[in-house]
Amino acid sequence: MQNLKITLIQADLVWEDIRANLAFFDKEIKALSRPTDLIILPEMFSTGFSMNAESLAQLMTESAVAWLLETAFEKNTDIVGSLMIKENNRFYNRLCWARPNGKLLTNDKKHLFCFAGEDKVFTPGRKNITVELSGWKIRPFICYDLRFPCWTRNLRQEFDLAIFVANWPARRSAHWKTLLKARAIENQCYVAGVNRVGIDGNHLEYSGDSSVIDPFGKILFSKKDQPLSHTTELSFSLLSEYRKKFPAWLDGDEIYFKEY
Repeated sequence: MQNLKITLIQADLVWEDIRANLAFFDKEIKALSRPTDLIILPEMFSTGFSMNAESLAQLMTESAVAWLLETAFEKNTDIVGSLMIKENNRFYNRLCWARPNGKLLTNDKKHLFCFAGEDKVFTPGRKNITVELSGWKIRPFICYDLRFPCWTRNLRQEFDLAIFVANWPARRSAHWKTLLKARAIENQCYVAGVNRVGIDGNHLEYSGDSSVIDPFGKILFSKKDQPLSHTTELSFSLLSEYRKKFPAWLDGDEIYFKEY
């Protein structure tokens, strides 16, 4: 199995400005000099973590999703991030995974952040998805999902890499960093967390701390307080050998989820 190259883009999102944010990411992606298999953007990368869905949420046929698909095709790489989407008169914090062949995979955020009123605006998702890329099995999650280990549990080695796209405030950065490591260790997988930096329209500060962590819990990359694009190569042989030598996953509990 080949190694996997992933690129994290940590951005200072422009509050509620879709055009400006798409322009920023377009410039960053076009400037990437190293080859990559997957580009990961933050949560609500076109707007910031706003509850102003009535004004900002787009249809799946509008500019943000169209840009994702066009950029994936032009760069010949997969791109993933979450967006504010309107569908059937409901709003979703929707993860959109664009592929170079024009396919689009989606998953809606399961755990809505009631502390910020997200549950009053958006409709929760009901399922996880697993994406196959270059032989790797990847499971993406959105921000607050990180706090719920039952939802992110890797039963029967269902995924090799977990992705968390986020707008996670700096005042809880210790939680972000600790939980990312915990998810990697308990699930015996790689974890990539992509957060934003800067200050949003609600005056919340974000420190970034976007990170890549290996199955042992070792931090392969982490950076705070500045916009950046960074590519990390993940070793499949390291993951495979670790799982063989220490097969803790075999003793995992079977967990069943209530369907809503």
